[in-house]
Amino acid sequence: MRLPLQKAIKFAIFIDMTAKLNISADFHKQLFWDVDLTDLDADRSKRLIIERVFALGTLKEVKLVLEYYGTETVTDVLKKLNYIDPKTLNFVSAYFKVSLESFKCYRRKQSIRQHWDS
Repeated sequence: MRLPLQKAIKFAIFIDMTAKLNISADFHKQLFWDVDLTDLDADRSKRLIIERVFALGTLKEVKLVLEYYGTETVTDVLKKLNYIDPKTLNFVSAYFKVSLESFKCYRRKQSIRQHWDS
């Protein structure tokens, strides 16, 4: 029995959404050195996971995060972070084609006056 194309796509999306993210198996333990991996839940700790993977992870780990959470959720979380290092910020801005000004950390950095050394 073949499913119509729309139903097949919806079914594939449903299967993707039910996939679990196995943090201890899918990511390097060094990313979460300060957290007990058995207590880390993929849904409750998404901010921490996304932040650490984009700052310190490999491209394979970034791809896993994007597949699990989706592009919209990942960009929303990244936009709300208080700090992203400059290289990661530029990478994320270019990768998702989002302006730097839409990131909270970039706006905060711009609003802090820099003092000149005398």
